[in-house]
Parts: sequence; C-alpha cells; structure tokens
Amino acid sequence: MGAAVFAFYLFALSTITGGLFTVLSRNPVHSVLWLILSFLSSAGLFILLGAEFVAMLMIIVYVGAVAVLFLFVVMMLDVDFASLKAEMAKYLPLGLLIVIVLLMELAMGLAVWVPSDGAKMVLGAPIPSDTHNTAALGLLIYDQYFLLFQLAGLILLVAMIGAIVLTLRHRKDVKRQDILTQIYRDPDEAISLKDVKPGQGL
Repeated sequence: MGAAVFAFYLFALSTITGGLFTVLSRNPVHSVLWLILSFLSSAGLFILLGAEFVAMLMIIVYVGAVAVLFLFVVMMLDVDFASLKAEMAKYLPLGLLIVIVLLMELAMGLAVWVPSDGAKMVLGAPIPSDTHNTAALGLLIYDQYFLLFQLAGLILLVAMIGAIVLTLRHRKDVKRQDILTQIYRDPDEAISLKDVKPGQGL
C-alpha cells in the first residue's frame, strides 16, 4: 500500500467518522468540532485529487468562517437543547421512515447505474492538459462560463436581500436617523442664541 492510498483511506475514514459524530454527538459544541474535522479531511481528499484550490477554499471558507461561526453561535446562545431534543423525539418515527425511503431510492439507483463509455469525454473540461488546475478553474469560470457565474452570484444576492427583507422588523419605539433631514436643515431654525446675563441662568 502506497502513501497516497494510505492517506486516501485515512482521510475518507476521518471524513465519515466526523460526519457521523456530528449528527450523533449530544453536545452541540462537540458536533461543531467533529464537523470541522470532517471539513479538514475533505480538504485532504481534494489535495489527493490534485485540486489544491478547492481544498484551500474548504479550509478558509468552511472551517475558517462557517464552522467557527457555528461554534460561536452555539457557545454564546443559551439554548435549551434538552427541550429541543424532547420536541424532536416526537418526529423520530417520521424521520426514520423518510431515511428508509431515501436509502431504498439510493440503493435502487446504484443497482442499475452503469457508467457510459463516453462519460469521461463529456465530463472533462475543455482546458489544455498542461494548464495548472487553479488556472484552469479560473479560465473555466471567468472566461467560458462568465455569464452563468455572474447570474449565480446575482441569484444569491437576491436571495440574501429577500431574507433580510422578510426578517426585517421596524420598531416604532426606536429613534432612527433621517440623514436628509439632518443635511438640509436650516441653521437659523435649528440654533437659537440666548443672551445670558452675568449671574443668571437660562
């Protein structure tokens, strides 16, 4: 067994273990830590595939931002997880039924799946083989599929704005700034001069 094969099995086992304990851990902080292990192991698998750029994205974006955000939210919020688990226990039979149906569908799909002869030619990117994978990814996204990439970003932007609009609540008891009113106000109306006599107050 070579070093690459050993590393593949190590990262694959670590990824599966991390994902399994992410779901099964009783402590939510431990679940996030197992999730971070799963992300790091996935990054190792991408490195073995020669996709270093995607591996660094996994570490920077998912581990460095998303998982750490989950960890801070779980640790800072005082959530009663015991009551949440008690509520989830009521839906356990329905969840198990859905899991069984999905596993049956997956098994039926894998049983009849046969790779096509020309699948590799179809899946291969039209990039010269001597190009580095990061440069090839940049050429593919920002050259050939630039319009689709921008449209995907626009869809995500619209989704983010929609989520903000749907969750925005205006409170009437909170004072807010009116920038235009502040800019266009008349100093003669906003400022009043008082002639204060010595020894007297206002």
